[in-house]
Amino acid sequence: MPTLLVDKKDARVTMITLNRPDRRNALTIELMTQIVAAVEGAAADPNQRVLVIRGAGVAFCTGLDLQEVSEPHKAHASAEMVAKMLLTVSETRLVTIAAVHGAAVAGGAGLMSACDFVVAAERTKFGYPEVRRGLVAGLVMTFLRRQLQERDARELLLGGELIEAARAKEIGLVNRVVSADALETATDEIVSSVLKGAPNAISNSKRLLEELWSTSVQEDIDVALRHHMQARESREAKEGVAAFLEKRPPNWASGDA
Repeated sequence: MPTLLVDKKDARVTMITLNRPDRRNALTIELMTQIVAAVEGAAADPNQRVLVIRGAGVAFCTGLDLQEVSEPHKAHASAEMVAKMLLTVSETRLVTIAAVHGAAVAGGAGLMSACDFVVAAERTKFGYPEVRRGLVAGLVMTFLRRQLQERDARELLLGGELIEAARAKEIGLVNRVVSADALETATDEIVSSVLKGAPNAISNSKRLLEELWSTSVQEDIDVALRHHMQARESREAKEGVAAFLEKRPPNWASGDA
């Protein structure tokens, strides 16, 4: 079964669906590589203007596949692919829309945050619980610092608690919250709105939004990746990931690094 489904809804819109429902669409190196290829492929078609990202099954995406993360020889490749995926989604000329349901957590919330629009179904859970795994949500900070007030970002990143869709809308993490039955319709409404705009004007607007920041997404990602890798290689990360996989509370030792 393919882990990513790509469907051109029409000549202007591509839909990509994360298709690991049995693992709640957890991100592997292979799946992230496919996402990058799908985004680049859609952007290479001059007629394509909008990209919709969604997840199959009960959740949009619950983050990195921690079974793969626990394999030391894959750590660098995994982290670098997260960075590449987020950068590719963020910098594409296409207007990107995340249609999320169930849960958008950790790397899944990062993928969502890299999109231009987020439409969320009611009862969706959002969060960045990396600190509870001994990790640092460094790469997604690139986007959260642009989208949220500092107090709200600190609440998500330092507390690690999951929040409800209404709270996510309140702080600006998502654009719209709708019933689960209305998710597709609400997404289509945004697609329709975007397609009414002039293609070059929209592309130039996206580029200007990026240029007006004092640092680029690429610069932020480079800094964040260093911090992310430092945490990944720590004893805390090994314990946190092992505890998650073994379904037990982590044993944080004072002074662990």
